[in-house]
Amino acid sequence: MKKSLIPIGAVLAVATLGLFARQLMGAGPGTMQRYEYATIRWSGRENTHLIRSNGKVEMLGSVLNRSTRPDRVDERAYYMNVAMNAVAKEGFEFAGMTPDEIVMRREIQ
Repeated sequence: MKKSLIPIGAVLAVATLGLFARQLMGAGPGTMQRYEYATIRWSGRENTHLIRSNGKVEMLGSVLNRSTRPDRVDERAYYMNVAMNAVAKEGFEFAGMTPDEIVMRREIQ
């Protein structure tokens, strides 16, 4: 009986080590950054800007000035919506917001 338990115990030990060995390896290729983020910062129509993931800042005043705000529409809400749509054309999607910022993200190809 003892002779048949030793091989079974050895197989179980090797299988258990195999399961844990995978976790002991370094980070796999699936842990790389999957998204890049951009922030739209409201600073008035002329000074609203986009901060890209590489640190470049683009002023959005020229984009916002192409659109005329209808009467009785909140300026900030209207122009932030225009800015979001301009950034969404580049493949970004909404990720979160604060009262003065909208964070957009897109998957890295």
